[in-house]
Amino acid sequence: MDARETLKLISKQWCDLNDLMKLAEIGKNNAVKLRREIKNDLTLKGYILPNNRLPMIEVVNKLKININYLEKMAKENL
Repeated sequence: MDARETLKLISKQWCDLNDLMKLAEIGKNNAVKLRREIKNDLTLKGYILPNNRLPMIEVVNKLKININYLEKMAKENL
């Protein structure tokens, strides 16, 4: 996945399992574990989440995705 595709994907409000698999470049089993970990962290903070969805900003933070770098790379590849 290139920078533009990644930026398009993280621009969504909610992240599902397929999005998580693409962003983290992991398989389904590891994505389920990661989703459960993020969901548990958020529910401990008092958030109520829809089924099988995570806020994309939390996924970006957890995976430490550098948005500024992606934007720079997307502009360079034009």
